Formats: sequence, structure tokens, C-alpha cells
Amino acid sequence: MASGSTLTAWLRGLDGPRLARVLATRRDTASPPEPRSVGELADRLQRPGSVALALPLLTLPELQVAEAVAALGAPASREALAKLLGATAGEAGRALEATLEALAGHALVWPDHSGRLHMAAPLRQAWEAPLGLDAPLAVLLADMTSDELRGMLAALGVKPPGTKQQRMTALVAHHSDPEWVASVVAKAPAAARKLLERRAQSGSSQAGSIMFGAPGADSEPGERWALDRGLLIRDRRWYGPARMPVEVALALRGPAWHAPFEPRPPAVQLVSVTAAEVDREATAAATAFAAHAASVLSACSAAPPARLKSGGVGARELARIGKAAQADDAVVRITLEAAHAAGLLARDGDRVAPTKAYDAWAAQKPSEQFAALLQAWRNLPLTPSQARDEDDKALPAVSGAPPCGGCLQTRLGLLAAAAHLPAGQGARTTSDLGMLVAWHRPLADPTPQGETPFATAIREAELLGVLARGALSPLGTALRADDTDQLAAVCRRLLPAATGTARIGVDLTAVVTGTPTARLDALLDSAADRETRGTASVWRFSAVSIRRALDSGRTSDEITADLSAIAAGPLPQPLTYLIADTARSHGRVRIAPAACVIHGEEPALLAEIAVHSKLAKLGLRQLAPTVLVSRSPLDQTLAALRAEGYAPVAETADGTVRIEKTRPHRAAAPVPAPRNARAQAGLRSTTARHAAKAPAASDLNALAARLLTAPPTTPEPDPFGPGGVPFGTDTEEIVAGYAKLLSYSDVRQLAHAIDTGTAVTVDYVAASGSRTVRTLDRLTLDPPYLEAWCHLRDAERVFTLSRIHGVMPA
Repeated sequence: MASGSTLTAWLRGLDGPRLARVLATRRDTASPPEPRSVGELADRLQRPGSVALALPLLTLPELQVAEAVAALGAPASREALAKLLGATAGEAGRALEATLEALAGHALVWPDHSGRLHMAAPLRQAWEAPLGLDAPLAVLLADMTSDELRGMLAALGVKPPGTKQQRMTALVAHHSDPEWVASVVAKAPAAARKLLERRAQSGSSQAGSIMFGAPGADSEPGERWALDRGLLIRDRRWYGPARMPVEVALALRGPAWHAPFEPRPPAVQLVSVTAAEVDREATAAATAFAAHAASVLSACSAAPPARLKSGGVGARELARIGKAAQADDAVVRITLEAAHAAGLLARDGDRVAPTKAYDAWAAQKPSEQFAALLQAWRNLPLTPSQARDEDDKALPAVSGAPPCGGCLQTRLGLLAAAAHLPAGQGARTTSDLGMLVAWHRPLADPTPQGETPFATAIREAELLGVLARGALSPLGTALRADDTDQLAAVCRRLLPAATGTARIGVDLTAVVTGTPTARLDALLDSAADRETRGTASVWRFSAVSIRRALDSGRTSDEITADLSAIAAGPLPQPLTYLIADTARSHGRVRIAPAACVIHGEEPALLAEIAVHSKLAKLGLRQLAPTVLVSRSPLDQTLAALRAEGYAPVAETADGTVRIEKTRPHRAAAPVPAPRNARAQAGLRSTTARHAAKAPAASDLNALAARLLTAPPTTPEPDPFGPGGVPFGTDTEEIVAGYAKLLSYSDVRQLAHAIDTGTAVTVDYVAASGSRTVRTLDRLTLDPPYLEAWCHLRDAERVFTLSRIHGVMPA
């Protein structure tokens, strides 16, 4: 029975809650358009792309059991599996049953009506030789002739039956008896016995140089003896090395050999921690990171970092940003990568600049800002703070490197490992959590993470307050649940509210404890120079900083009023004097563009400027007691006078004071606006991108109920057939007419993406034969082609519908 039909029958036998749990585990299979029957759901569950998404979520024992089932060949009996794993009774037996139940919850391994275990076909392809074992004997004998089978039986001393099928059955029955195989090998010549034992233990075959057409000499001593008895099987075309059937390999490994099965996670040293201690440490880490992250992005807003020619932000720019924000390299890298993933930063020519979304983010409360960055960090397909690669070469940030699924699984595995620690307990040494990550996510990527596996990921979690005192903090709990509302609530509880006041001292400093509000931060940055950042920030007022505020178009009274509104007490007298003195000298000299003209109302001051030795390079010439002309441009003249202690202001061509207010640079949207595709009758084109939402739990329960009450399978559309079953939409009919390699379930998925504007992932084979997996957006149907924005190439591409081999939700 095909695995698809057995999976359909198994799904059909589940109750509503259990089917809903399967849908929750494999959410991609429930994405719109929803499956109409359990048969269509079974097809989606066995998509190679869907299985590839589920495989990294398996724990070590689940992966070990799945590999053992693959080695035995589906369908496999529970008894044979338990014997292979050495889990026939006791705690190991119960652990095996629990692991099989977990695999069934993923719809990767499931039982049929007789209890035999079946496996999703794409999952078998995860191992080239599971447990170092080859295919079963029946598979290897499929191309053998009846005479060859008779010869093998005769060499074994077994009377050959009459038909080919009977002879194959007899040979399989013989090799399935471990004692019989062991007795035959025990009587083998020394060379053959040594060869068979080595092959059985190593599980690998050594390829030799084989001529097509004739057998020639044995590639290894003793091989001919084993081939004659079916202990090794060679391809009929004599291509490749001889292969050992799984039954023979297991018999030679002996009854004492068992496949690895580790149902219990490794033990780590634990210490007692209270919830208050975890909250306190998480709050300190999160508050510090939030303050530094705001400073990092503020520095990027003031001076967008330059991109390397090879892409990304290099070490020099990272150091500059870190110095300006007073943050270390790891914090800068995490912030940049998370902000880029959240859409706060984008590549803009040769720079990485804030987007318009950054302005909205900067106006939010610190807890909301931190929640957005933390959610983006959770889903990053890379390790953001990793500064060097395996060859110890420096890695740029925001380089657009290919996604690393193992890096994401490392993060999720760390959350799972910490969540499974006993309540009120934390790891004595947080690096020990690396062992637990390897058990919870064996397919995660531990390299390069430092000397200790997963050390970099653990350090990132501590910097963000996700891990505290060796335990999972409430922030980590919300991240593991992937619940944005819960995460926002936890951030509001743990992070202190933004501070709206500052303590301004007689030493002309302003001190803000905690994270300043966006308004307070902008005000102090405009009128003072920031000296320190972090949990407490310090600004210092000076004549230069006050002049900068006056240059932006504000008056001294407005500056005084604004600072009085945010001061914890009355403004110190030295500050009021500084504002007044700077304002009195501000604008006494004005510079008008003529290339350029300097004029003012004080002849003595103009005369002083005209004879100033350090201003001689400007080429100043006095035209009148209150008018000078400069050979240098306005901005150069303005900078030179300010450098010598004067406080001029610039004028526009009409004689009004020029307001020096720099507008922050903002990057454009990362994906360009949709092109003006040619409209065709009967065709639909998308005009905007919409993200496909994951179904909620209540929706999954309702979907499970509908699937169980619907017929097991639904007829495929055939408008001109006997039943006259129509397609669901015109787009489905057009896609089905050209994409002949797609199942109807895939046709529905692609047509839905075209009609609704959702992104979709396709398995595409080009004319050259190269196979790629691409995420497509902004799809426009133009039969026999599909025009779309390709995220792999970061450009518009045209795809032939007949070359699309599979479809998955993005």
C-alpha cells in the first residue's frame, strides 16, 4: 500500500483534537487555500519541502527512531524496530512508544491498520545509508533473473522452488534468519568472511574501477564467494560496488549490536534560582540592550553606515557605530541584523540607511522597541553576533548572506532546552546548555560558535535577557511560544517606563537615569552633546551645542522653555547664562550667498574679521563698514568663522535666515513597487504583497472538524469529463493547463498566490537542468509564463509554468 493511502487512512482515524495537533505541528500544510479533504492534506504532508521544514524540529531520539525505520524499510514492524534499538521492554520500551507517538504527531512515521510503521517518502531521502545499512534484499534482487536466484539458492544448499517469485521469497526467508546467515558466513573462506564482517561493521562500500559489460576479476578478495550466495548483490550492469542487504548486515553485526537510541537528555549541573532573581537579571540585561540598540540605530540615522563593495557593513563602520553608541561589537551586530530583518534598516545604494518604519519605531516606548527587535532576533536565519567565519575571516553585518536553517534551529533548540529544565532550577554553567541544544535540535548548526558548542547563541540570549541565571526568563517563554501579544506584555512588565525628565546640574550636564523618551532624547541631542549612553545617559551643554540649537531656527526663549519642561528642578543659573550669552552673539554677523557676502550691524566686528590672520585664506575684502565679500563659498566661510569663535548665521538668497536642520536620510522600501504589467483578458495580476497568516488554534480545530466530516478524497477537476467537475477558479484552470508537473493541490496553492498576492515558494528546474528553490512575490500570470519578483536573485524574473515541479507556501 502506498504511503499516501496509508497516511490518508491514518489521518481519517484520528479524532478532531489530535488532527488539530498534527495541523499545528505542520502549519504549512494548513495554509490557504485550506485542504479540502484528508487525502489532500496527506499530499501536502508528504511534499518534500514540507518534510524538510519538519525534519529540523525533531529531537535526537525522534531522529534516531526515524533513521532506524528508514534502515528497516517501510513498512516496518514495531517488534523489529524495538529489537534494533534495544528497546523491547522497561523504560526504553516506554520511551520508544512515546517517541513513535511524537513522530506520528509530526506525520512523519505512522502505523497502518495492522500496526506496521510507514514513513513519509521524502523523509527516507534524508539518509543515503541509514545506520550505515543498505536496502532490503527484496529491493536489491528486483532485477535478478530466475536463473541467478536459482544459482544463489543452490550455492546455499537450498532446493530452488519452481518460479522466480518463489525463489526470491525463499532467498529472502533464508537471509532474514540471523542464525542461518551467521552459520553460512562462519563456513566461508577467510578472505570472504573478513570482507563481509568489515562491510557489515563499516556500512560502506569501496568503489572500484569496473568495466561495463563483463564482470572481470573480483574487485576484492572473497567477493565472488559472497556474490554467489546473495550475501552481496551487484548491479546487473556491474555499475558501482557490490551492496550488502540490510538483513545480512544486521545478522553479521550480531544480536548484541543495537542502533543508537538516547531517549533521555544529557544531565547538566543545576542550581536553585527564584523567579524574582530571573526577572531581575533579565530586566537588567533587556534594559541595557534596549538602550544600546536605540543608540546604535540613532547613530545609523545620523550617519548611515557605508556598505562594502562585497556587501554588508564592514568592521570599520561597525567600530564607528559602536564608538558612537558606546556598545560592543556583539550588540551592534545583533541590533543591525534584527533591525534589518524588522524593516527598520534597508540597503540604499552604497549605504545601509533607516527606513520610514524606523521613525515610527523611534517614537515608541522602549518596551515596544525592544519587543520588535527581540521578535526579529528570534526568527533570524543566521547567528548575528558571529564576527568570523570558519577560516577566521571577518564577517560583515547585514551582508544578505544565504539563510542558515541550522542557525535558526540553534536558537529554537536553546529555547526548548532551557524550557525543559526543572522549575526553579537553572544551569550552573550556561555553556552546559549546549549539550541540551544538541539533544533537542540535533540538526542545529553548532559551528562556528566558539570553543563550546552553541556558545555564541547562548551569549546572545544572555545579552537580550532571554536567559538569566542559567534559566529561561519570561522573555524566553514568550519567544518560544511565538506569541507577540505575550511578548509585548512581558516587555512592558520587565522594562522600566521611559524617563521624561533629566537632572540638569550646575556643571552644565544633564543626567537621565534609564531610557529617555524619544522627545527627551531628541531635545537633549539638539541642545547638548551626549557623553555617555546606557542605563544612565549624560549630556553636556556648551556654547557650540546651544549655537547648534539656535541654528535650527529656535529662539533662546524656546530653548529655555523646552529645557525647563523636562528638568527635574529649576534650570541652573550657569545654563541660563550660557543660553543668553550665546543667543546675544548669535546672528551678529550674517553671511549672504554671493560667493559670498558677509554683513552685520557692527563695523568694529566686521573690521576685526577682515584683518583676522587665520581667515586670510577666505579672501575677505571690505566693501563697506558693515559689508565684506569672500571669495570662498558660503558653507566654507561659515565653517571658518565658527572655527575661530564667531557665531554667524547663514542667509538665503532673499535675505532671510537659513534654518540649518538636516533631514534624516531614509532608505526606500527593500522591494520595488510592482511593474506595470500588461493587462490581459481573463488574467489576474497582483498589486501588493500580502503575508500569509498562520492559522490560529481555533481555526485549526475548525479545519480538523471539517476535514473529518468531508469525503476522504475529492475528485480532481475535469470540466470535459463524465462528471464535469469544474475548477475552483479560472486561474486554477489556466495554471493546470500549463503546469503539467504539478498536482492539483499544488495548482490550487499557486493559483491562490496569484489571486491573493501572497508569496509562494517553488521548486524550479531551468532549461539548463539546474534545480533551485525560489521564493516568488508579486506574481503576474502571462501563460505560459509567470512573471514575479524572485527573492533568490533579488530581481524580476520570468518563469515557465511547465518547469515548476512543486509549490509551497512562503
